[in-house]
Amino acid sequence: MSAYSIWILEYANVPNAPTSSLVYGQHNVGVEKLPYAYTLVRGNGMNILLDCGMNAASHGMEFVKRYNVSDWISPTQVLAEVGLTPEDITHCILTHAHFDHMGGLELFPNAKFYIQQNELASWVSAMAMERRFRWLMAATDTGDMIYAVQLAREGRMIGIPGDVDNLLPGIDVKLAKDTHTAGSQYVVIRNDLRAESEDVYIYTGDLIYRHENLHGGQPDDPQYVPVGYALGSNTNLLMTTDEVMKGVGHDIRRVLIPHEGKMTTLYPSRVSESGHYIVEVALRKDDTSRVA
Repeated sequence: MSAYSIWILEYANVPNAPTSSLVYGQHNVGVEKLPYAYTLVRGNGMNILLDCGMNAASHGMEFVKRYNVSDWISPTQVLAEVGLTPEDITHCILTHAHFDHMGGLELFPNAKFYIQQNELASWVSAMAMERRFRWLMAATDTGDMIYAVQLAREGRMIGIPGDVDNLLPGIDVKLAKDTHTAGSQYVVIRNDLRAESEDVYIYTGDLIYRHENLHGGQPDDPQYVPVGYALGSNTNLLMTTDEVMKGVGHDIRRVLIPHEGKMTTLYPSRVSESGHYIVEVALRKDDTSRVA
């Protein structure tokens, strides 16, 4: 029996993302739609977001223009599709600090946030480097970093020192150091709450963009291929990909990828009136389907 209901909630997209930015080495292949989504995990008296999106209504506009982000809708609109409000969010686990994953901090006023200590420290260090290193900050909003430090001062931003089991009941975080970013992490959901779980999902953040990163376009003879945009080691990315696949018993359906539109084909889903998808990955016995 599922301890948590899990939904993947689209909130924006980039209509023309270069394929080479998603799958390493796919040069001159063209462009494709890149969904932006966060994931809601609900149960045990908690409403947990995995990443918090961006705020295109204010400081995030710079990144809307830089990356051609389209069709952004607010968390109020997104969460209404599953019967919640932003004020209902109790916890948020941040996989990393890029603008589309940590840019919505101010939109969830009652949430406690969790990020790897190394991730937060690395961006403060990058901000202090000379201007010629500014490419490092191309996808990170300095305003988000300042706000994250303020939240830490208030006790609402918690730094995690590496792997932690049961950060929340049945939910573990695993450090993926020097991969997509310096201190990325992925989230393991043991949805039966058992230590030796038979009902595992793994949320990847940007460690994986596409199923092609998991099989190289050859599901019957897979090879791991790194994402196209990373600040760290491609070798480390592949080792982390292998950890993820082993963690779910090589069942690709249980790898929850926020930028992979094909998630809509693996689980029950629907499109809202605003044109954004809702994917229902798991449903607690006492919860109501939001896609039926």
